[in-house]
Amino acid sequence: MKKLINDPRAVVDESVDGFGLAHADLVAVNAEPRFITRRDAPVSGKVGLLSGGGSGHEPLHAGFVGMGMLDAAVPGAVFTSPTPDQILPATQAVDSGAGVVHIVKNYTGDVLNFETAAELAEAEGIQVRTVLVNDDVAVEDSLYTAGRRGVGGTVLVEKIAGAAAERGDDLDSVAAIGERVNSNVRTMGVALSACTVPHAGSPSFDLEDNEIEIGIGIHGEPGRHKIPLENADTITDMLLEPVLSDLGIAAGDKVLLFVNGMGGTPLSELYIVYRRAARVTADRGATVERSLVGNYVTALEMQGCSISVLRLDDELTGLWDAPVHTAALRWGV
Repeated sequence: MKKLINDPRAVVDESVDGFGLAHADLVAVNAEPRFITRRDAPVSGKVGLLSGGGSGHEPLHAGFVGMGMLDAAVPGAVFTSPTPDQILPATQAVDSGAGVVHIVKNYTGDVLNFETAAELAEAEGIQVRTVLVNDDVAVEDSLYTAGRRGVGGTVLVEKIAGAAAERGDDLDSVAAIGERVNSNVRTMGVALSACTVPHAGSPSFDLEDNEIEIGIGIHGEPGRHKIPLENADTITDMLLEPVLSDLGIAAGDKVLLFVNGMGGTPLSELYIVYRRAARVTADRGATVERSLVGNYVTALEMQGCSISVLRLDDELTGLWDAPVHTAALRWGV
């Protein structure tokens, strides 16, 4: 294992400390328990938006804390859910009296721990709504979930719900926007190589040199099947067709097309995937109105990518375009 780390047990703490130092104009880091808030939290009169999960998926979630997106992010250990005693004080820290929306990826540990924290917050008089993200079309159940996993679509939920909160929507309206995005986005991923969790010291799964895993999860959990390595267009088709079919994308639809890197894939390759995905989408008669390409929901240094498609309407497009200023996503400011 070759990694730029000191102590494998200190990776998350030291990484979060470095993130806070690098982006001190945007965020504040709470050391104990560990969570990150936007520098000006809580924002008076605004619904708070909080997400979190296991570390190793950077820039998700801390990289999306800031104006127009999240008010707080709660990092767990690598590929491990944060605990209620982190989530509760983070919820308290971003509550301005307007309530807090938790955006939770559908993994059993995340769901249970956020649910516990929400109950504790409600007992203290903080209104909480939960948006569960389950956009992965690859598998219905996995090692970590009951039902579909929450993967790349999480970024789109956080951005669009964050814009709704920033414009002044109330608690139920912000949650409804988040749920609307989740119901209209689907994702599927592929791994060309495994990743190595620092404290484990060995690859999280086995792939032969000529094998890839179709439908991989963001923790390295298995997907639909292993197949021999194919060219980029063939792999793109294998990912995109189930996404478009599950969404029922048809002529006249407007979509956001998101090609996400898993951490170890060069941008040049991601743009080759995007090129094919955009052409296939256009062949269906749909219009790619908005796009996003890059490493946003990663699995450490895994080579691979995911493709997400979000069906757009005028309101969702406007919220996507709304100003955002975070470490990992910024425009319009």
